[in-house]
Amino acid sequence: MAASVGWRCLRLLRGVTPWRSSLLHCENTTMSHFLQPLRKLPVRAFYTNARRVHTASARTLFLLRPLPILLVTGSGYAGYRQYEKYRERELEKLGLEIPPKLAGHWEVALYKSVPTRLLSRAWGRLNQVELPHWLRRPVYSLYIWTFGVNMKEAAVEDLHHYRNLSEFFRRKLKPQARPVCGLHSVISPSDGKILNFGQVKNCEVEQVKGVTYSLESFLGPRTSTDDLPFAPATPCGSFRNQLVTREGNELYHCVIYLAPGDYHCFHSPTDWTVSHRRHFPGSLMSVNPGMARWIKELFCHNERVVLTGDWKHGFFSLTAVGATNVGSIRIYFDRDLHTNSPRYSKGSYNDFSFVTHANKEGIPMRKGEHLGEFNLGSTIVLIFEAPKDFNFKLKAGQKIRFGEALGSL
Repeated sequence: MAASVGWRCLRLLRGVTPWRSSLLHCENTTMSHFLQPLRKLPVRAFYTNARRVHTASARTLFLLRPLPILLVTGSGYAGYRQYEKYRERELEKLGLEIPPKLAGHWEVALYKSVPTRLLSRAWGRLNQVELPHWLRRPVYSLYIWTFGVNMKEAAVEDLHHYRNLSEFFRRKLKPQARPVCGLHSVISPSDGKILNFGQVKNCEVEQVKGVTYSLESFLGPRTSTDDLPFAPATPCGSFRNQLVTREGNELYHCVIYLAPGDYHCFHSPTDWTVSHRRHFPGSLMSVNPGMARWIKELFCHNERVVLTGDWKHGFFSLTAVGATNVGSIRIYFDRDLHTNSPRYSKGSYNDFSFVTHANKEGIPMRKGEHLGEFNLGSTIVLIFEAPKDFNFKLKAGQKIRFGEALGSL
């Protein structure tokens, strides 16, 4: 049968009939002849060692093929990442230093393509939905169990008091829960984990050990000396020299990561005056320690609010870095600040000066005073000027609570 069909096609090509229509007819006839048995294939069942196995048609198998490929590939990659983390932990136990493996440009671009800003706005609206009275305790109890929240420190321990997740995240603490250390000049502005600290060298700041970011990219350029709350040390020096105001001083930094279960408000780390605010819209990638070790200049990519001013030793700055589901960064004395807003474009920044004709000094802040809050966990970065004998009272990786000492002279 197949041979006769093929012979008829050859005769048609030799011009027995009009070649275009005949050739199409020939192709359709041939394909129908060979595919007809496949279309009639039923779903069969056969037995292998007392186990019944079902088989589907070839067309069904073709349609389902991408799904198992995606599952296998994703599972394999996740397994490989878990193995890498396990191997790193084992090497750390042996005291061996592990060089960081940084993400490539395509990996960062792929991550940034995820609509984290939109998802964070949706999460923020979901958090503001009022929960029924009977649902509050089970929802908050699950969150407390998952992230290890200590509700005995909360000013209001009754879970039914919090109408929505947003109020629960921004819960206040009892006054005696966080005593402010008065013996040291700089205290922790929040609860969290110390990712890194030390002296700023070569205008590079470490977000974690071995992974740095540019100081100028993080704080933004100093375009004019008129915008500075102080005069630069040299008229045309490096960016570091524009920040250091006194001879013999150095720049120091400290990075504090706030986990989802931590107290989400942050406070003034010392007595200082805030003169300027710079808001970078940016991305909203995760800032957990694992991501900070993987993505170089992570804090420069993300949305952040930079508060700058001066304290008794010169320049002082506090930066609140946003993250996934932390689209809302609130500064209590700054009503004009609106973070994660669609009207701002990425790659830009917005400046606001607190120094006016009526207030030529700025906003004075006392050590321990309420400064702002996050919607969920995130990161606080301190960059400040101090004499060379400034000493940190910290260890990398340690847990810290608001009010405890960071360092002093």
